[in-house]
Amino acid sequence: MSRVALRPYLITKDAEGVFRVTLRTTRFNSQGYPLVSSSNLDREFRSAAAARLHLRDEYRAVPTDIAVEAA
Repeated sequence: MSRVALRPYLITKDAEGVFRVTLRTTRFNSQGYPLVSSSNLDREFRSAAAARLHLRDEYRAVPTDIAVEAA
């Protein structure tokens, strides 16, 4: 298991072509293993660029904090 923290924002595309954002929080246990909590935003986006723009404006995310899951 990797001990590297995951990127805090994940953009995914569902089967209907809608983009969604997952917010992830990583913390480490006493042995140094990552424990990841995630929650989905209720909002839907028409494109990955729109999702990135929302993350940048609302959460002050930088591009290195955003992961995109390929469809």
